[in-house]
Amino acid sequence: MCRYLPSLLMLGSSESGIVGGRVAKPHSRPYMASLQVDEHHRCGGILIREDFVLTAAHCKLSDHMTVVLGAHDISKREKSQQRIQVAEFYPHKRFNGNTDYDIMLLKLKHSATLNKYVNVIRLPKRDDEILANINCEVAGWGYTEPDGCPSSVLKETKEKMQFPFECKKIWADSFNSQHMICTKFDKKKGGICKGDSGGPLMCKSKLQGITAFTLKSDCNNPKYPHIIVLARREHIMLSVMRIIL
Repeated sequence: MCRYLPSLLMLGSSESGIVGGRVAKPHSRPYMASLQVDEHHRCGGILIREDFVLTAAHCKLSDHMTVVLGAHDISKREKSQQRIQVAEFYPHKRFNGNTDYDIMLLKLKHSATLNKYVNVIRLPKRDDEILANINCEVAGWGYTEPDGCPSSVLKETKEKMQFPFECKKIWADSFNSQHMICTKFDKKKGGICKGDSGGPLMCKSKLQGITAFTLKSDCNNPKYPHIIVLARREHIMLSVMRIIL
């Protein structure tokens, strides 16, 4: 029986956990956030300012969510953890509950204390180029098998950037090359799955996007690339124009 992600709400194709992969070095990714409802992990997130977390818009599963920062093992109350309530949700103004514009900012009730366990990550620049076939990294506390259970410890793995036309050919209208990219993966090494939505895609140690969705029936099907929403400032500013990042 799964202990850490019970009764996860299914959101069609816009659900995205690390299948396979490896356990991350504890606290090696101080920007990682676990978004929780009733102390159960539901999605990943990324700390981009002391008082703001970036995640996927479909991760709003409750009006009462807690952001856990500085965690490695979310089944424990580690001394490094900071637990902060979400004060406001700011989904992209064009998000309609489907796959398009699946990006959201969370305003924290109070600023996080930055230290060696908790730190922010910079947003990518407008002119950052993401080349196809380069290896990037994903991380999260999501499912370790498509029909399995989530991980209590942070896991990570590599996925390779794919050409936009390949993504469009497979995902059709669910893929928008203006603000999405996609990744292919080695079935043996695994990749993102249920519970990792909102987590980061890191290319050459830089944030490039947030994990958005996979094939609902089998996140580990290599015929279907994983979809990533670009995390660039101009895309985020469209969600909350009145917030200065």
